[in-house]
Order: sequence, then structure tokens, then C-alpha cells
Amino acid sequence: MEDNSKFKRLLVTGGAGFIGSEYVRSSLSGTLYGGKPEKITVVDSLTYAGNKKRLSEVWDNKEFAFVQADVRDQGVISELIDAHDVVIHFAAESHVDRSIENSQDFIETNVLGTHRVLHAAREFNKTVVLISTDEVYGSINEGAANEQTILNPSSPYSASKASADLLALSFVTTYGLDVRVTRCVNNYGKYQDLEKLIPKIVHNLRSGLKIPLYGTGLNVRDWIHTKDHCDAIARVLHIGAPGEIYNIGGDESYSNIELAYILLSYFNLEKDQIEFVQDRLGHDMRYAVDSSKIKSQLDWKPRHRLTDSISEIEKGIVFLS
Repeated sequence: MEDNSKFKRLLVTGGAGFIGSEYVRSSLSGTLYGGKPEKITVVDSLTYAGNKKRLSEVWDNKEFAFVQADVRDQGVISELIDAHDVVIHFAAESHVDRSIENSQDFIETNVLGTHRVLHAAREFNKTVVLISTDEVYGSINEGAANEQTILNPSSPYSASKASADLLALSFVTTYGLDVRVTRCVNNYGKYQDLEKLIPKIVHNLRSGLKIPLYGTGLNVRDWIHTKDHCDAIARVLHIGAPGEIYNIGGDESYSNIELAYILLSYFNLEKDQIEFVQDRLGHDMRYAVDSSKIKSQLDWKPRHRLTDSISEIEKGIVFLS
């Protein structure tokens, strides 16, 4: 597809996070759809989820800039959005367990922070690509959720993301703002936070520790490499349509116990390394999305496999530690 994009100056919120930093690195390397941008600015408050180490390889790039600020700071966000063509909004509190323990931070960042971004984008007539999650659909007993599936979030985290989605889409309907929403499945790749399942398992196995699995370990998730996720986002940015939602799936679904077996096999360890722990409150049994829309309309498909990426994940854990 020909790229007729006008988006050359990119503002990336949450760009020191796991997925946002991959987008920044890949974008500046020129490997994403649409080519290398003229300018890319990261704004990140550097909470537990943000780490400047993830941006070390692009830190001295002349097209790169970093601003430490909170997306809830309307003055800073407005000034930054005015100076860019588009905002790719990754910034979010994203760990479900943390949202169960303290939901307030999730509401403030994910809902109020998103409103600050939308308010500024409307003021300066700029495009927003809102990075959401498949968790907004809730547990899917069978089949897969498409973009018209009714939202049914279960946790404070997924409810805050669903709220942000609906708020963003209301700006499309009410104000005619160019907002594009992506809803992706679980990510893996390098530089992921140790609170997340795959790096936690890898870290524990490297350290001679047990693998903690919630409940029976039968909860099912679809997995995608963060590079494939970022390629999908780039296509939504450059050739996606205003006001549209795009599901992004990895076509690689495993139960948590199947995932554990894969990683145990990689390290040549036995199944007795698994330790079942008390289940998470409100734990969704299965997530699944239908990605046919982005595949057919934007010519995208996932290209990486989990079994080929474990070494990369392991090296990333060492780098961040």
C-alpha cells in the first residue's frame, strides 16, 4: 500500500514503557510501516512501568527528544501536542493486580489522562492513536470478539481502559476528532516488566524459583510479539481510517499452564517447578479477538513466534536488572 501519511512529527506518551519504547526504537530505525519520522518525542512520568534504559539506543538520535511529565498535566500535554502532527497514546497504568489493590491511580491516569490528551488534540486539531487492550471485551467463552462486540470489562484496569475508549470515541462523534483505537492481546518481547507473566516465569526459572500460576492455570490468552504489535500500530497510524477500531491478535493462544510448559522446556526443567497460587479476583478465563479487519484492510499479520523469542526476553531481563 502507498503511504500518503502526513504524520511526520510523532508524540508518544508512555514511550519509556515496554510497548511504547519498542514503537520508538522501531520507528527511529525506519523499520515500521511509513518509514522513519522527522521527529519523535517521548513524554513519560517514569513511574514503575517506565525505564529510560529502554530508550538508551535512541537517546542520542537527533530526531529523538524526551520530556519527563505526567499526561495529566494539561499545560505540558497541550504544548507538546501543538508541536506535533499526531499523538500515539500508550501512557497507562496497565497491571491488573495493581488495579485490584489500588484502582484510583488507574482511573486518574487511564481516564483523566486520556481526557487531557483528547482535549488538547481537539484544541489543535491533531490525530490521536489510542492504544487499548483486548481486556475491554471481558472473558470470551467461545469464538472471538470483533470490533462491534459489547464491552464487558472485569477488572478496574480493563474498566478504566474501556472508559478511555468510549471517551475517545465520543470525541469522534461529538467533535469530529480523528481518533483511531487499537485493541491488542497480551504482548511479549524484550524489556518487559518483571510483573508480567512471561518475564516473571523466565526470571524465576533462571533464578531457580517456582513458577506461580493462578488457580488451575487454565486461563487462556492470545500472545503477540511487541514488534508485530508496533507494526500494526504504524499501519493504523499511516493508512488506518479516522474513527475506526482495530483489533490486533497474535494467533498464538495458550493456557497459562501450556505457556509454563513451553518455558520449562526451553530451560530443560521439569513440571514440578510449577506452583499453583490463589486465583486473582475476577480473573477472566479466556481472551480472544478477531483480527480479520486489520489483516484485510491494512495488509497486516503477525510474523513472530513465542518459541523463537525466549532468548530475546531473557536478555532483556538481564539488561533492565
